[in-house]
Amino acid sequence: MRIDQRQPQELRPMKITRAFTKYAKGSVLIEVGETKVICTASVEEKVPPFLKGSGKGWVTAEYGMLPGSTHTRKNRDIAKLRLDGRSSEIQRLIGRSLRSIVNLEALGERTIWIDCDVIQADGGTRCASITGAFVALVDAVNALDREQRFAVYPLQGMVSAVSVGIRENTVLLDLCYEEDSTADVDMNVVMNDKGEFIELQGTGEERPFTAQELTSLLAVGEAGNRGILENLRELLGNDLERVGEACE
Repeated sequence: MRIDQRQPQELRPMKITRAFTKYAKGSVLIEVGETKVICTASVEEKVPPFLKGSGKGWVTAEYGMLPGSTHTRKNRDIAKLRLDGRSSEIQRLIGRSLRSIVNLEALGERTIWIDCDVIQADGGTRCASITGAFVALVDAVNALDREQRFAVYPLQGMVSAVSVGIRENTVLLDLCYEEDSTADVDMNVVMNDKGEFIELQGTGEERPFTAQELTSLLAVGEAGNRGILENLRELLGNDLERVGEACE
């Protein structure tokens, strides 16, 4: 039995509150165990210079941890006048993950900004951010679709992410902070609803790992993502109707 009384391959409870803030086109509070992240999707009617005149849109992300989100206060990046390396790497991961399911030409020349703000961190913040950002993105795209129906719906699928790891020779799913900080091996698994991998981030923290262990990690991560995606289907219901249309 694990620290929080879960079985080794059991997901943490996940709760998603939609329309969490007033002004963004899409906004959610995602709670995964004790990790809590606010994900908002805002629309800007322009694109970065490298896409200007191309007819394509863009989806990009910013990620940050609020000062009180961890046991000891985390300084804001503005205090250092630069984004720390971890935050930069995570926000690029979020952006790549979301763009993998977006038809940028169908989106048109506009940018959807995804902001992921961690208000409480207990492991898996990047994975929770990706999952929550997907829901915020669905709500934002559907808000645009209601204003003026897309000829081709931009969202071509679903995306989610979950962590896996090896601790005391046991493969664990969806690690909390205490498990993640003491894991021998940890990995983040990002997948779509076709069962395809979008990104894998695996590290031997305390020791190398074998091909057999990698296979086990991927299998557990895949099963975890299937569970998350099923929860998202139940949550979003008819709001996924045009996603299915785009996949036909």
